[in-house]
Amino acid sequence: MNLTADTYQGHAGWRWSLPNGDRVFVAQQGAQVLSWHAAGAERLYLSPTSACDGITAIRGGVPVCFPQFNQRGNLPKHGFVRNMPWRLSEASLQDVTPTSTHAFELQANEATRSIWPVNFRALLTVDLQAHQLKISLRVDNLGDSALTFTGALHTYLAVSDIAQVSLHGQAQQPEWDAVKDTHQACSGNLRFEAEFDRVYDVETKAAEATAHSAPTWVLQDGAQSLKISQSATWGQSVVWNPGAEKARQLQDMPDSGYQHMLCVEAARVNTPIDVPAFQSWEAWQQFNL
Repeated sequence: MNLTADTYQGHAGWRWSLPNGDRVFVAQQGAQVLSWHAAGAERLYLSPTSACDGITAIRGGVPVCFPQFNQRGNLPKHGFVRNMPWRLSEASLQDVTPTSTHAFELQANEATRSIWPVNFRALLTVDLQAHQLKISLRVDNLGDSALTFTGALHTYLAVSDIAQVSLHGQAQQPEWDAVKDTHQACSGNLRFEAEFDRVYDVETKAAEATAHSAPTWVLQDGAQSLKISQSATWGQSVVWNPGAEKARQLQDMPDSGYQHMLCVEAARVNTPIDVPAFQSWEAWQQFNL
C-alpha cells in the first residue's frame, strides 16, 4: 500500500495498491485519477491518444473541473486546475505507515491568480479499498470574501461496448437533455445509441458513503455491476457519451473511443457553490463493485 512515484501511459504521478491487487494511479497534472484497477480489470477509461505534455487537459480518468463547469463563465473550459501540477499534501508526505488513502493539493499561486484572482486551496483525497474507490474534493476559501464556483468530478468509466450497457437510477428525477435542449423526468433506465449529454438533479439517499449506501446510479455492463454514489453537496450529476459523430471531431480520442467509455459525473452545473470567507466545502463520489 506504500505510495510510489511512477508513470502511467507517459503521465508522471503516484501509484499505490492493496494486498488483493487493486491499485490506483494519480497523475501529478490535475491530481487526475487515471487508473483504477480492481477485481482484475481496469475500471476507468483513458484515451490512448490523449495529450501527454503536462499542461493540456487529459482525456479520461477523473478530471477535476474547477472553478467552472464547461463553458458556463469566462474562465477556461472546465476551469484550470486540471491543467496544473498538484503536489502531495503534507499529511501524505509525513505518513510513513502503509495507507490506502492519499491526498493531493493545489493552493492559489501566481499562475492561478493570473486566471482567477481568488485565494483558495483545493484538496483531493483518494481512498482505495477492496473493490471500492472514493474521491473527495475539498475547497478551502483562504480569502476574506465569499468564493463562488461550479465544477465536477468528470469521471470516465471504462465499458466493454457502449451499445450493450445501461445505467439505472434517479427515476422521475428532473432531467435536462443538453443535446435536444428538452426537460423531462428521468426514465430510470438509460441506454446509449447516439450522442448523450444530460444533467440530472440527483436525489441522494445517504449522508456518508458506505459500501451499503443506496447508490445514485448502477452501471450494468454485461454481468458486471458498478454502483456509483455521490454526496448531496454536489446537487447534480452529468451523464455523457459523445457518440460516433462527435467522437470523430475529438482529436484526443480514437474514432472508436466512444464505444468504450461513459462519463458519469458528480457535478454542480445549474447553481453555483458559495463558500464563505475562511470556510470550506467538501463533496465526494464513490464506486463499488
